[in-house]
Amino acid sequence: MRTVVFDLDGTLADTSADLIAAANACFRGLGAGDVLDPVADAATAFRGGRAMLDLGFQRLGDSAGTDVDQQYPLLLQAYEGAIDAHTRLYPGAMDAVEELRQAGYRVAICTNKPEKLAHLLLTRLGVLDVFGAMIGADTLPVRKPDPEPLREAVRRAGGDPAQCVLVGDTVTDRETSRAAGVPSVLVTFGPDGQGVAALKPEATIGHYRELSSVVRALIG
Repeated sequence: MRTVVFDLDGTLADTSADLIAAANACFRGLGAGDVLDPVADAATAFRGGRAMLDLGFQRLGDSAGTDVDQQYPLLLQAYEGAIDAHTRLYPGAMDAVEELRQAGYRVAICTNKPEKLAHLLLTRLGVLDVFGAMIGADTLPVRKPDPEPLREAVRRAGGDPAQCVLVGDTVTDRETSRAAGVPSVLVTFGPDGQGVAALKPEATIGHYRELSSVVRALIG
């Protein structure tokens, strides 16, 4: 059974504004105000909570003297409290997912967002039950770019890990697909835009209306 596996942040949904808001809540708690910008720093947001905190502390010259690991749980708490204030699914995303399902593909999610938060967000967005499986950052002992979360997502969806494609938006997704020996499709509507082509994925898409034909070309 052929399977299409989706990353979540920056791929299915634009979560950047809510992620940046959570990081800024940490910096405000340290008396530094809003250090990150929800537009200019969107690419960093899609690389995770620690990446946002690292960037903020670099801008502060690490003057706050607070370790990223100390702030990370506070970031997660702030994010959980307002996880869908600004988050939106990308245009055409769920239409494309449904088109794939109707064509006989299994669909799943493999994200480096903690499983609890991914489950909460997908529930709030009303799309959790559409997917046959969801693997988060802490579902397994390893996370992307290790290939095992991708393979496990496929298995839980009832598919064959050798017959899948990963749809993502960052170098992490590209490295995951390469490690698993399967194709990747990277979206160009995120902050990195056409820059993802430099990662040499098997394909890129600029809108979800393109996905079905690309998937058919890659895995039949």
